[in-house]
Amino acid sequence: MAEPTPAESPHGRRRARTSRRHTIAKVLISSLVVVAMVTGLSVVFLYRHLNDNLTVLDPGDQLTDRPAKAIDDVPQEPLNILVMGSDTREGEGNAIDNESGAGGSDTTLLFHLSADRENAYGISIPRDSIVDRPQCKTDDGDTLPAETDVMWNEAFTVGGPLCTVQQFEQLSGVFVDHFVVVDFNGFRDMVDAIGGVEVCIPEDIEDPAHGINIPAGTREISGYEALNYVRARYTLGDGSDIGRIKRQQAFIAAMANKVVSGGMLARLDQLVGFLDAATESLTVDPGLSNVLKIGRIGLGFSGIGLSNIRFSTVPFEYDTRPGFEGRVVWTPEAADVWDSIAADEPLSRRLEDDTVISADSVPGTSSDESASPSDGTSASPSDGASASPQVDPEREAQLEAAGLCA
Repeated sequence: MAEPTPAESPHGRRRARTSRRHTIAKVLISSLVVVAMVTGLSVVFLYRHLNDNLTVLDPGDQLTDRPAKAIDDVPQEPLNILVMGSDTREGEGNAIDNESGAGGSDTTLLFHLSADRENAYGISIPRDSIVDRPQCKTDDGDTLPAETDVMWNEAFTVGGPLCTVQQFEQLSGVFVDHFVVVDFNGFRDMVDAIGGVEVCIPEDIEDPAHGINIPAGTREISGYEALNYVRARYTLGDGSDIGRIKRQQAFIAAMANKVVSGGMLARLDQLVGFLDAATESLTVDPGLSNVLKIGRIGLGFSGIGLSNIRFSTVPFEYDTRPGFEGRVVWTPEAADVWDSIAADEPLSRRLEDDTVISADSVPGTSSDESASPSDGTSASPSDGASASPQVDPEREAQLEAAGLCA
């Protein structure tokens, strides 16, 4: 029996010619495999790049006598993240004015994420708080003795971020799960990566000594203008550090609002740009040593409404002792706030400050709902006249003192 020809099947029937469609399909599949491989390599590269951006600071044995952590009968644990803003002029992008040197920390904020992931609180600590600093260890292993009646931010200056963490834990009784240090350059780049942040500036800000000149108005600001806005102190509002803290809280709240409501998380280009900017100038603990770990924490915010992301300041009063004019001390109510944080209890009844700011209501901006009556009712016209928005006079005065639009 003759062997079948190439065009003939073993059963004597001719085979159809190879379909061109099959060839095209193979090419497409091969191309997709190649694309997948390239994409995978790109993801790996990006992952490594973002991780390499981070500076990791291992506490080792520098943190001692640490407070107990709250235990909750829930799938997730509460998280406390201490954020410190470094005002160093060293490093690329940080030489922003006529000052120089390693600097210290003008901003300290404890961010608490509840275990049920229903609330997030940012509690600011004034840099001018007079405290009794506990003994702490420097990065070099040297021991700094305890001191009484010193400014809060001195711990960062003399002992670095871990000395600030030690100070916070000992004075508050709150366990710090993670810490983050961000410098001028990192903050500015993060704002730029989301395309700027809307603010309401009630008056021109002119501070030639620090290179700050920002006209009044409501608009989005970015770059050095945004950085100068959160740094400004003496030329806006009442010139106090407390006012500057409140403006910083409003700015961070506005950032959160834009990231969540502006769809940035769905824009790969913006998200990658933001992560690149955020990680470039961050110093973190080993628990945040890669972007996946940071991402897991970020996922915890997915179910929290903007109205439940709130910012306030630790309860304080001005120090009246001679020699401490302009400084502040924590009031007994501060202990109640820290106890609630440590126990992972809601803070709604603890936050009595008239200028508490939530991410869905930033004073003077398009997200501001503060003019609405606090009791949830709406004003009704009387005798055919239009009703004026009800504004709390005390809140309005405090916002004005902070250099925020009422």
